Amino acid sequence: MSAGEAAAPLPLAGVTVLDIATFLAAPFAGTILADFGATVVKIEHPRLGDPMRAFGTPTECGDTLAWLSEARNKQCMTLDLRHPDGAALFRRLVAQVDVVLENFRPGTLERWGLAPDSLREINPRLVVLRVSAYGQTGPKRGLPGFARVAHGFGGLSYLAGEPDGKPVVPGSTSLADYLSGLWGALGVMLALRVAERSGRGQDVDIGLYEAVFRLLDETAPAYARHGVVRERMGADVPTVVPHGHWQTAEGRWVAIACTSDKIFARLAEAMGKPDLAGPERFATTAQRIAARGEVNGLVADWAAGLSMEELGAACDAAGVPWGPINSIADIFADPHVAARGNLLRLLDPRVGELVLPAPVPRLTATPATLRHAGRARGADTEAVLRDRLGLAAEAIAALRRDGAI
Repeated sequence: MSAGEAAAPLPLAGVTVLDIATFLAAPFAGTILADFGATVVKIEHPRLGDPMRAFGTPTECGDTLAWLSEARNKQCMTLDLRHPDGAALFRRLVAQVDVVLENFRPGTLERWGLAPDSLREINPRLVVLRVSAYGQTGPKRGLPGFARVAHGFGGLSYLAGEPDGKPVVPGSTSLADYLSGLWGALGVMLALRVAERSGRGQDVDIGLYEAVFRLLDETAPAYARHGVVRERMGADVPTVVPHGHWQTAEGRWVAIACTSDKIFARLAEAMGKPDLAGPERFATTAQRIAARGEVNGLVADWAAGLSMEELGAACDAAGVPWGPINSIADIFADPHVAARGNLLRLLDPRVGELVLPAPVPRLTATPATLRHAGRARGADTEAVLRDRLGLAAEAIAALRRDGAI
């Protein structure tokens, strides 16, 4: 797959989306939809724009690399939704589209006279994705929040870090935003399916914290049933051993995953100590959990005596799942990443060559495309108003003078 290539009509061709959200969570849902063929019109304030344009590493065009990557494949127009003429234009656009994406604080659209129910009086099939810190209901519904807060409230940060250390950021500082965008894209497609059958749209309501809480495997049922509060365990997990990170002779870190007794027996063979998997030692998960420190120490000693290449060869030969702990530099140099096409290169007219992460998931017959990076603020305003609403150049100029666009 290459930039601009499309072997067949994309899965979401014909779906039109208005993205009035800011920053990352709901807009990322729009990015996913756009990657797979939806027409996504990004609507920004005429003067302020989306703060995502200033978040991250700046470039010579004035927008950051984060914007160029995450606003890709979207048309960009400006519209002041608080201006009477801007709101009127928005309602006219709503009549023609399938989806609206927003992530303002609950009640904001209602104050502007643009509540989803009122928009569905214009377009009964309209699907509205609403992402907020805590969701549209509940005692915290009106409070602000970002991904960092969501990681804490949703239980993820509590689990991230060493047992005797403070909670840490679990990977990307924007993980909850990206996950909310993923859940949001799924919710939009489910709601569109319902709209196809029934002719009725609906809201998709996501709290940022819910996006991470849903991924905490058995922590909820384990607490409800047994009162277990899972604590920070570093790279370990409570249910299997050894299952973590180890350092090799040259200082590289690797992940080794032994999720069953059979796999541990293979690891013991690879370590040259098959007796470790004997019934008197660590044959069962229960035995290994009871001797977690000793088992992890044996693996650590083994790993420390090998280069990463040697350790990998031994694990591969034995059928033990393992992998390097890659930096972004390692990812760029990895031949598997290259073979899978996980990094896409394109020439952007504003900044030159860019390398962006490829869309996910991979569809074999109708793959996503990368058509262009994030565009300049208002780059498509005139085209959208002219082509979708039939406005003449003079009318567009008057709206611009009046501050509506």
